[in-house]
Amino acid sequence: MARREHFGGRSAAILALAGSAIGLGNIWRFPYMVGQMGGAAFIIIYLISCVLLSLPIFLAEAVIGHRTHAGTFGAMEKLAPGTKWKWLGLLTVVSPLIILSYYSVVGGWSLGYLWQSLTTGFHAGEIGAVSSAYGAFISSPGWPLLCHTLFLLGCAWIVSAGVKSGIEKFNKITMPLLFVLIVLIMVYSLSLPGAAAGVDYLVRPDFSKITPSAVAAAMGQSFFSLSLGVGTILTYASYIRKNENILATGLGTVGFDLLFALVAGFAIMPAVFAAGIEPGAGPGLIFETLPYIFSKMGVVAPALSAIVAVLFFVTIACAAFTSAISMYEVGVAYLVEQRKLSRRKATALIFLGTWTLGALCSLSFGPLAELKLFGLSLFSFCDMLTSNFLMTFGGLLFVLFVGWKMDKAVVRDEFTAGGTARFNCAVFDAFWFLLRYIAPLAIVIIFITNFFA
Repeated sequence: MARREHFGGRSAAILALAGSAIGLGNIWRFPYMVGQMGGAAFIIIYLISCVLLSLPIFLAEAVIGHRTHAGTFGAMEKLAPGTKWKWLGLLTVVSPLIILSYYSVVGGWSLGYLWQSLTTGFHAGEIGAVSSAYGAFISSPGWPLLCHTLFLLGCAWIVSAGVKSGIEKFNKITMPLLFVLIVLIMVYSLSLPGAAAGVDYLVRPDFSKITPSAVAAAMGQSFFSLSLGVGTILTYASYIRKNENILATGLGTVGFDLLFALVAGFAIMPAVFAAGIEPGAGPGLIFETLPYIFSKMGVVAPALSAIVAVLFFVTIACAAFTSAISMYEVGVAYLVEQRKLSRRKATALIFLGTWTLGALCSLSFGPLAELKLFGLSLFSFCDMLTSNFLMTFGGLLFVLFVGWKMDKAVVRDEFTAGGTARFNCAVFDAFWFLLRYIAPLAIVIIFITNFFA
């Protein structure tokens, strides 16, 4: 049996885990939510949620993976052999692959728009015309399907190279580049006339908007932003060497994710306000609003507009790839460890399955638009199923397993890297309390809020 691969060290693990966490949601969803739900007041609640909710859940997944050095299914078989907990392992193999299927469609759009920014650019016109161009693009069967295929092929190429030569190497190059690019875009965005309104939109605290639903939204954003509940954290943690401190790794990952979300907010919203348009939520912010901004910039500074557009869509593509490969790896790890396939065969099999479902999701904007599941398009149904049910259910089961099934001494041993990580016992006691009592309640609140919103 081949020796199991490991990340090269703590920095490599943090970059990989941060790459899994940092995705398209950081770029479009977080800035919108900050402005709509209290500005700086929302950021404070989001920060508290990251520390008191998401970090304990992150560590719960990491404890399982780091303890067993196995993928999701194998980990549950090792820690709870002969029990029904194995179904949690299977759930967290299926969930990320469903997400990957439709996520790769949006990742493909980023490649399509990157190509446009490199070739024809974005032509000036009314925002309605830009929105129409976006609608025409996603509803056409050929070009989006090709982009979806190219995106998944890129993921397959990275994952097939292995943990160190593929995933680790890609994240070591991509994550620093991602931060440099988003900072450059932020600097330019802040220099635009009228950008101050966008800054005010983000930082002005409005505590009147801090309602129970806003608090639940902040908790949900911190949960989903870190890709919790789908086994990606568990799988990546299984590649961390035994003597590494998972608490430090978790803090580093949460810190990177939060920093990127904040910088992305200051990179996007000032430009939106400088263009004199209202911000909108969803992928439309990326594929409708911002191309319109680039087209307006192109009237007065064509060369600069083209450069900024290219940098922006390179950033979008990088963020999409780093998240997608973590979801891809969950399925590959299962097939390699449990089904004894070679990494290349496992990668090919995952590609075929996710490409097929993703192709159907892509076509649901065009030729298959009339195909509905519970009144939703296939793309929207997959998104709803994973976001509202599978992710939250998986996260709840992870915290219940670690907090109530695993022995406290075993969890402490993992938390302290076998006693080599020294810190005040109160830190572990606080984590244990949050994991057992606060995290399950918070996840239930997130589930109810998302389901009935």
